[in-house]
Amino acid sequence: MSDSDDDVPQLSVATLAALQQFYDEQKMDQEQATDLNSVGAVDEDWGMSQFWYNEETATRLAEEAIQQAGKGGRIACLSCPSVYQRLKKGDLDGANDVMAIVLEFDRRFSMYGDDFIFYDYNNPLSLPETIGPQSFDLVIADPPYLSEECLSKVAVTVKFLSKGKTLLCTGAIMEEHAKTLMDLKMCNFLPKHSHNLANEFRCYTNYESKLLS
Repeated sequence: MSDSDDDVPQLSVATLAALQQFYDEQKMDQEQATDLNSVGAVDEDWGMSQFWYNEETATRLAEEAIQQAGKGGRIACLSCPSVYQRLKKGDLDGANDVMAIVLEFDRRFSMYGDDFIFYDYNNPLSLPETIGPQSFDLVIADPPYLSEECLSKVAVTVKFLSKGKTLLCTGAIMEEHAKTLMDLKMCNFLPKHSHNLANEFRCYTNYESKLLS
């Protein structure tokens, strides 16, 4: 064998530069995808009553959604994009075994492509034909307003989408309405937001939950 490097394949300077650019763009795409799936990737708009969960709460609720939906399960995140983002980040056990969509009034979330469904609680059944009745194993909802009127309309959507399991996150003052409108019971877990809110928030379910008890 020759000691010379002449027989070793060599790339031209231009090819090396193009290859490096490709790797840099690939790395950037991966980083951007990670950022988009981070809790808080979209800034809160308080005028739209948007208050995102902190990382701990988003993680707990995402883990609960995975557990309750089961392998191959479908999850509808209704006005709670923080949970959707936490699920899509893909680092939780079972996250890649479930499918999730986000239903939101804020069209900024259309950046999630086909996972985004425009949703206005004032028109609770105005949904795409691709979204059929009872097509989700778990519906997790966080109505934008603490009012009976808002919850009653969201309840219509939840009942249309859900095969049975519902997880509601809303104010403690809504406990009676959650029971009356959706037959939900309050859990012990206390959801927290990135910015502390004056109103105490709670979780409500129509099933037994170990993670939220």
